[in-house]
Order: sequence, then structure tokens, then C-alpha cells
Amino acid sequence: VFAVNGFLRVATGLDIGLSTKCVVIPKEMGMCHKIGYSEMRLPNLMGHTSMAEVILKSTTWQHLVHTDCHPHLRTFLCSLFAPICLDTFIQPCRSMCVAVRDSCAPVLLCHGHSWPASLDCDRFPGDEDTCLAPLAKDYKYSHKVLPKPTCQTCPAVEEFFTHKRVLEVFCDSNFAVKVKLSKKRTAFEDQEYNIECQVEFITQGSLLPYETQSMIQQWLLINEKCIEKMTPTHRPMVYLLVGNIEEGILLVKQVYRWQRKDSQLTLATQKWRYHKCL
Repeated sequence: VFAVNGFLRVATGLDIGLSTKCVVIPKEMGMCHKIGYSEMRLPNLMGHTSMAEVILKSTTWQHLVHTDCHPHLRTFLCSLFAPICLDTFIQPCRSMCVAVRDSCAPVLLCHGHSWPASLDCDRFPGDEDTCLAPLAKDYKYSHKVLPKPTCQTCPAVEEFFTHKRVLEVFCDSNFAVKVKLSKKRTAFEDQEYNIECQVEFITQGSLLPYETQSMIQQWLLINEKCIEKMTPTHRPMVYLLVGNIEEGILLVKQVYRWQRKDSQLTLATQKWRYHKCL
């Protein structure tokens, strides 16, 4: 839910009026569906003049949206790529841009990209102007603040170990999550992944299994380079991700390849229930 105070002045460099038209948001722009409206203005606030260009440029952001790096990322991007069809353009406020940039730029950097100049926050109006701003109460999460997955060096995948060694690692860890990864091709010929998670254990008392699953999925999407290493072929691969939560940050410390013939990991997870750490 966002506060919009009336209408905005003409967006810089864009002649509103007869030069723009209302069109249905295309199905290829999944990130801008279910955002409260179904039609957008073309050309948009990024200066894209054709729907083909809008689709091409916006799909490069879909992956970042999946990482959940900021709760207002979709609203911010869609206000630019698929602006609501009103008599005038409503831009995002500078404060929204700064909040989204500060949360999501480190994730982009993890993927080898810097925050683009086209989204320089100085180009957006200040909050005293009429623009799209997050409501204060909406911005401060009403639910509990969860640990944040972060960009990190990929842990080496361990393939040779004993169940005793795995139990020692468990004793020094907050969570262990079994993950099944598989690669799929998209219509745009880039890689996407299926990620299935099953929590083996959590020792951080306040965390719930579905929250831990969600955080591990986020960790994998943020650290996509790690998934690439873990899925060399299109055959599904199973791993055990073990790690800690330190100062509100979720870190994966160990990655074990879980192979069918391997009884050591199965044994370790079975014994863990009754295991007493030293």
C-alpha cells in the first residue's frame, strides 16, 4: 500500500498527452502482475517506446525480484517499466529509490553488476513532491525481522566425509537444509533453477522451518554462482547446506553432496536427534 498525493508534474523529457497510450501489461512481465492495476503507459518512464523493448529490458530484472532483496522492489521497478495508466506519470520518490538501492545493489554486485546509472536516485523527486512513497508503517515490518542471506564466497562442496565429522559440524551450526537443485531453460535462453528445500534441523529457537527454507532459497538466488557450480548438468542434484546465523546474517559454511549411495549423511541426520554435543 503506497501513499500517492494527487498528480505529478510532467516527467522530465517525456511529453505526456497524445504521445503516450494505455496498453495491457503483457504476460511476459510477470513481476508487474498483481500490483493493483493491469494497464500501463507506453512509452514508459525508462523511455522505452515499444512493447518488445519493455519486455526485453524488464525481464533482466525478474531474477533480482525473486531474491526478495527489498519489499518495495517490484513497486519501484513497475512504476518505471509499467507506469499506471493515469492522466500523468507518477514517479517513485527518491527515498523509495534509495531504500531499494541500498538493499539490492549488494545483490546485483554479487552477480557482477553495479547499480545502473539509469536508476540513479537523484533523478527522482524528493518526498515533498508528489511521488510514490512507501507508507512509514508499511516500511517498518510488522512481522519479525528475519536473518538476511548475503553474498558470500561459495563453500567448497564436500564429497568425502564420515558421519562423525558431519555430527561435529552440526554441533557448531544453527541449521542444516537438504536442497534439491535442477536447471531449466527459459524462453530467453538463460538459466533458471528449480529449488526444493527440506529442513533437517534448526537450533536457532525463534526460527520456523518455512522461514529457514525461504532464507535458503534466497541465499541460493543471491549466490547464483554457487548454484551454477552445484548443477553442472541438467540432472537434479541433492546437497545438504549447513551454516550459522551471525549478527542477523545467514551464512552457509558447509555444503555436502548427498548421493544415493552415501549412507554417511543419512546416518548423521538420523543420529543427530539423539546426539549430545561436547
